[in-house]
Amino acid sequence: MIEWFTWVQLAIAVAAGLLCLVLGLAGRVPNDLTNGALVLVELLLIVQLVVAIAAPAFGNQPTGSVLEFYVYLVGALLIPPAAIFWALLERNRWSTVILGVAALSVAVMVYRMFQIWTVQQA
Repeated sequence: MIEWFTWVQLAIAVAAGLLCLVLGLAGRVPNDLTNGALVLVELLLIVQLVVAIAAPAFGNQPTGSVLEFYVYLVGALLIPPAAIFWALLERNRWSTVILGVAALSVAVMVYRMFQIWTVQQA
């Protein structure tokens, strides 16, 4: 993992999560802004997948469990599309809150992936 990219991902996921939570608790239904925020989080996760596949070839080896890292990454990749699908099916304020919780969940998972990649010993 690239450290600065991890912090960018975390900042965007937390910002998207807080935006969706605030809009949802204010009574707004899912819209292009809230769904777009989750799409951006998903795009960054796809870039992270490419980086994680390429990083070992450039000497950036994970220090923790590779399997655990990829389980977190695949799980994180599934959360935003599932939340957006839910928001499109059930268009109410709580769907917007779910989008926020999904983005914050991705932020936690990205931080955990960073820990697995850099801190733990195999």
